[in-house]
Amino acid sequence: MNLDYNEGMTLFSEVADLVKSDITGAQEAVVCSPFIHLHGLAQLATGNSKISIGAQNAHQKESGAYTGEISAKMIKSVGASYVILGHSERRQYFGESNELLAKKTDTVLANDLKPIFCIGETLQERETNVHFDVIKSQLAEGVFHLDEAQFSKLVIAYEPVWAIGTGVTATSDQAQEIHAFIRKEIAAKYNQTIADNTTILYGGSCNPKNAPELFAQADIDGGLIGGASLKSRDFVDILKVFN
Repeated sequence: MNLDYNEGMTLFSEVADLVKSDITGAQEAVVCSPFIHLHGLAQLATGNSKISIGAQNAHQKESGAYTGEISAKMIKSVGASYVILGHSERRQYFGESNELLAKKTDTVLANDLKPIFCIGETLQERETNVHFDVIKSQLAEGVFHLDEAQFSKLVIAYEPVWAIGTGVTATSDQAQEIHAFIRKEIAAKYNQTIADNTTILYGGSCNPKNAPELFAQADIDGGLIGGASLKSRDFVDILKVFN
């Protein structure tokens, strides 16, 4: 929840220009903005094959008397193609459960949008050594009800809650360990091909300095970028790691 409309348009324009000039690989940037920015960003992104637009949340119902909420159909209609679901802040501050997020995932997919489904453990859960159980439950209860074709449209984002907005980053070994575990769980539920083709992002105080080491890990396919995404140069420098 940052930047007014004009500030958002300015930041995105800077990002788009830098992507055009600096990004030479096959990587894709997805900018997930507050709802009020979506239409304007989609217009600015027209013709730029390296940038897609996404929302930060969506309601689980198609429509109805849910004042103040935004439906997947509304998001789709303004030109967005992704939706973040289950971000740790949504889970923590708004009480979003795995059961609710399963419904949101179904609705988002039914509207031909791609979910970026977030999972991750708190510091207490890691310190009590239940973090693998937490990750397993979030996957099983949130997205493992999907069939293979549906699941193949998902992006998974691992965000250790203890490393979000704190400046603390999981070590590359810690992040890789969880990413490998996630991929193993996907392979066990579906098959190895689907697991290998699933994009798994790391989210947790990722910045231009630590991105090269994190992204060098075998099972880390990219980043879910927080604070660094508010600085166009930092955001694009993270993308450049994959050039």
